[in-house]
Amino acid sequence: MNDSKKILEKAMNALFRNFSEEQMRALYKDDYIQHNPNVPTGLDSVIGLLPILKKENFEYNTHRVIEDGNLLLTHTTYHNANIFGADTVIAFDLWRMENGKVAEHWDCIIPKHTETASGRSQVDGVTEVTDLDKTKENKDLVKRFVSEVLIPEDFAKMGDYIINGLYDQHNPLVKDGPEALQEVISVSGLKNHKIHRVIGEGNFVLTQCEGVWNDKPVAIYDLFRVAEGQIVEHWDVIQEIPEKMAHSNTMF
Repeated sequence: MNDSKKILEKAMNALFRNFSEEQMRALYKDDYIQHNPNVPTGLDSVIGLLPILKKENFEYNTHRVIEDGNLLLTHTTYHNANIFGADTVIAFDLWRMENGKVAEHWDCIIPKHTETASGRSQVDGVTEVTDLDKTKENKDLVKRFVSEVLIPEDFAKMGDYIINGLYDQHNPLVKDGPEALQEVISVSGLKNHKIHRVIGEGNFVLTQCEGVWNDKPVAIYDLFRVAEGQIVEHWDVIQEIPEKMAHSNTMF
């Protein structure tokens, strides 16, 4: 584990496990910028949550960590997390590091589903980061997939990215395979409109997008695993963007 990932692990423990204001002030910048729609920006606002998290016996388990420059992505299950909408939630958190401290935070959160269409959970599957020499190649591949297939819904190009039908799905409402993906996009009303960020390390690439679902604006985080030049596995979290937020930073 490199230095940034070690620092982030300590920072997450300070917030979600140790509930320590002293550790928070040592590991987060004073002008910490917040994009969670329900938490005001600034370090003091997050520190103000510590007594609530401690009282609720808040716990977390991180499944994947991906580093791209000064950005770190965590794929995490949070327990006793009613403060975030349900007893157990799944989240993608994006953290920006600056001078050895956490400087900015984005997230996307969804309740855990006990049953899924594919039989896979929302977080299981491959966790190991490999193919570091292919990071740029894989980021470019995923960006083209979202830009050329998902946003315009041009499914004729699906075979350029998902070959031989291999596509392990972790979205709780979608079965395995590209055909199920095409079907759910066609009938669900889920629309990707804009890519805000593409974060990648080796075989893992995440797109942070803005879109619409059921005529409501949503944040869409899609994590893809790439193997030998094709997309083979997918996890996601979709969260509605509220009309009123606790700050003016937006969710992006």
